[in-house]
Amino acid sequence: MSPLQIRDYGRMPDGRQIHEYTLDTGAGLRLSVINLGGIVTRLEVPDRRGDLANVVLALPTLEDYRLRNPHFGVIVGRYGNRIGQGSFSLGGEHYPLNVNDGANCLHGGAQGFGQQVWEIEPESDRCLALRLTSPDGDQGFPGRLMVTVRYRLIGDRDWQVDYEATTDRATVVNLTHHDYFNLAGGGSALGHELEIPASRYCEVDTGMIPTGLADVTGTPLDFRSPQVIEARIRQNHPQLQRAQGYDHSFVLDAPLDGDLHLAARLRDPVSGRQLEVHTTEPAVQFYSGNFLNGSLTGPEGQLYRQGDGLCLETQHNPDSPHHEPSADWPSTVLRPGETYRTSTLHRFG
Repeated sequence: MSPLQIRDYGRMPDGRQIHEYTLDTGAGLRLSVINLGGIVTRLEVPDRRGDLANVVLALPTLEDYRLRNPHFGVIVGRYGNRIGQGSFSLGGEHYPLNVNDGANCLHGGAQGFGQQVWEIEPESDRCLALRLTSPDGDQGFPGRLMVTVRYRLIGDRDWQVDYEATTDRATVVNLTHHDYFNLAGGGSALGHELEIPASRYCEVDTGMIPTGLADVTGTPLDFRSPQVIEARIRQNHPQLQRAQGYDHSFVLDAPLDGDLHLAARLRDPVSGRQLEVHTTEPAVQFYSGNFLNGSLTGPEGQLYRQGDGLCLETQHNPDSPHHEPSADWPSTVLRPGETYRTSTLHRFG
C-alpha cells in the first residue's frame, strides 16, 4: 500500500464531497480519516503475532456519522467535555451556549467541530493538516477562531495530534480527540488493563459537572498502578453510580510545562496490544463507553454495547470557565495575539 491514499467517501446533503485519507507507516500502523469532523474511521495496528486489527470503534457509512455518531473519532471543539448551565462569562460579558446535554453544553454544542467539514491538506506522506474557521458566535462562543490540527505518523507505530488555534476576540478553547479504543479489535474492552498517573480526579454532580478535586486513594478511581477495568467498574461508589461507570477527568501528576508526559497506558492482555498516551495537557478524561446500548452497529455489523470502547481524552478540566484560574484549574481563555498549542501522542506497541 502506498504511504498516502485518498478515496471518495460520500457527499453531504449540500453536495460537499467527503474524502477518506489513509496514512500508512509501512511498518505496522495505518490511519484513515475523513474531512467530516476529522473523524478517524480506522486505526489499524498489529497484535503480538503481527496481525492487524482496527482498534477504534467506527460506523458503516457517512450517513451514520452525520446522524448517529456519539462522537466516534472526532475532533472535539470548541470546548471538550461539559460547560455547566450552558453558559459562561468572560470580560464582563455573558455568553449563552448551545445546550445539548441536559442543562449543559457538551463537546462544543450540537454542531460542534465533530459535525463540521474540515479542509484537509496532505503536507507529506505522513502528515495531514486539517483546518477549520469557526465564526464569531458559533454555538454561542465568542470570537472568530482559526484552527489547525495536524495528524502525524512518527516512526513505526506512533500517531501524534497537534492542535493550534488563534482568535480575534477573547474566547475559551479546549480541543481534544474522541476515539473509542478497543485494543482487542472487537468485543468488550473492559478486560483491558489501564494505568493513569493521577493522584486526583474531578468529582462530579448528577449533571456530570465537576464539584472539586478528590484524592483517588482507596477508591475505584485509583489507576496509578495498572488495573483491569472490569474488576472495579461495578463497585458501589457514588461517582461510578452517577456516571454509570467511569466518566471522569483525572488531573495528571506531571508538570504542566509544555512537554509531553504520560497520561495513560492501556493494554489488552489477550492480543498483547498496548497504547501509551502522552500529552502536553493537564488532564485526561477516562470514559468507559457507558451509554453504548446496542443501538449502533459497526462496519462489520457488530453491535456496540457498554464497555466496547474506551475514551482517553486529553484536555483541560471540564467546566474550567466557571473556576478561577489556578494550578489546579489552568485557564482555557484564549485572547487575540495568543496561539493555543497542545499535542497528544499515541504510541502503540
